Amino acid sequence: MRKNILITGASSGLGEGMAREFAKLGRNLALCARRTERLEELKTELTAAHPGIRVVIRALDVTNHEQVFEVFRAFQSELGTLDRIIINAGIGKGQPIGTGAFRVNRQTAETNFLAALAQCEAAVEIFRQQNAGHLVTISSMSALRGMRRNLTAYAATKAGLANLTEGIRADLLRTPIKVSTLYPGYIRSEMNEKVKNTPFIVDTATGCRALVKAMEKEKTEAYVPAWPWGPLGFLLKRLPLSLVTRMT
Repeated sequence: MRKNILITGASSGLGEGMAREFAKLGRNLALCARRTERLEELKTELTAAHPGIRVVIRALDVTNHEQVFEVFRAFQSELGTLDRIIINAGIGKGQPIGTGAFRVNRQTAETNFLAALAQCEAAVEIFRQQNAGHLVTISSMSALRGMRRNLTAYAATKAGLANLTEGIRADLLRTPIKVSTLYPGYIRSEMNEKVKNTPFIVDTATGCRALVKAMEKEKTEAYVPAWPWGPLGFLLKRLPLSLVTRMT
């Protein structure tokens, strides 16, 4: 069992929801995010509801790459081991390419890919030292194809993260270290709370239960929730781009 679990971006959205689900399973949690006041509130809630677990928190801006390594190592020192590290922190900003919004798209790339690379480096360094652990990256269904309009840069960063994760998995195939990529479909969170008329969307609690269930199976890849995103993922990879654009 993966007892000690680190989640980045844990102050809201999917990170916060996954923390609640793992707490129900009796896991110890290392939670980090920029908003420490939100982490303090979450820690109070979880330890009150599940007094048998440990919850440790630290401030982390994942775009501060040196801080990523410092925080991950501090969590390992505090808990003794880190058994699963979930690379979840990210943003959903984006504007169509060539419309004068390079600054916004660059911020998305820096947060969703460069910062994720730093987190993966820090995580795998710890796992190699332990000779054990489970790395999980949260990609997106949008990573399966090039997306248009506001999704173009975002989808590209999530595709990059998925390929990065597969490369790490290739390096670690003959070790005890497990590596998983999760592709969430539409799960309601603070990142997309203003988006309307979204097909197949599920609430945060339902989505996070599905994410945790997929992680516990430790498969190399999983579409979440499995229905309808498994079949849709199969189609997305194979449909002509002209049809994909009608679906997004």
